[in-house]
Amino acid sequence: MINVNRPRRSVLYMPGANTRALEKAKTLAADSLILDLEDAVAPDAKVGARQNILTALATGFGHREAVVRINGLNTPWGLDDLKAFANSKADAVVLPKVESAAQVQEVAQALKEMNARPDLTIWAMIETPKAIFKLEEIASSHPLLEALVLGTSDLVKDLHARHTPSRVETQTALSLSILAARAYGLCVLDGVHLSLDDAAGLRLSCIQGRDMGFDGKTLIHPSQIADANELFGPSPQEVEEAQARITAYEEAIQSGAGIVVLNGKLIEELHIQDAKRILALDKAIQSFAV
Repeated sequence: MINVNRPRRSVLYMPGANTRALEKAKTLAADSLILDLEDAVAPDAKVGARQNILTALATGFGHREAVVRINGLNTPWGLDDLKAFANSKADAVVLPKVESAAQVQEVAQALKEMNARPDLTIWAMIETPKAIFKLEEIASSHPLLEALVLGTSDLVKDLHARHTPSRVETQTALSLSILAARAYGLCVLDGVHLSLDDAAGLRLSCIQGRDMGFDGKTLIHPSQIADANELFGPSPQEVEEAQARITAYEEAIQSGAGIVVLNGKLIEELHIQDAKRILALDKAIQSFAV
């Protein structure tokens, strides 16, 4: 089942070839894990990494969402990856370097032919210039598509650009990806912050991504989880304000008031919809701690 409202504040890449990392992932505070068979795994280690992930999935990752980034179907490993996880305990498969609707549809058709679990969804990596030009086509490609994941490192490389603190080099791609995701009801995840010794830069990147509209951030190290969880989750003040908006709006309706003003601000139905989203997200986050 598609669940785009699930908390995905922190989405940590974990290399499938590293069994110690996979075991450690079961204790981390990340909302989601991308168990990687692609970029993080050398060609001669891919078969072993596939088995490592299957073994780890068998015992589960607790409340953490576990998705597997397979190799592309145009590689020697992609189809076998898909077969391996079609009926595993993975929550989704991540397809790298998606540049067309046809690639998503090919994976969906293959899963159908494999009698895959009906609740196994597809995430699409958006990491090339061609993908940016095909965003609407990709986002509307198939009902199993649940999320767009920005691969900004590959994108910057293809653009012959440079990573900057403002991320001006990827602003167009980031904004268009969010627009496509929202237009078609998908989750959308920001790209990674590459500098592990730059805590201030990570926080700035998280704040920027959150304010732009991303649901969460992909991460490359456990040390980045706390900042992503804090900055992509609703603050206590935001939760309090959301509840106050709903209460004021409901009281106004019951009293027959034509308009609602709270703390000097006009409250309309669109604000109530957003308030309910914030409260639902907070409730889901709090359930992880139980």
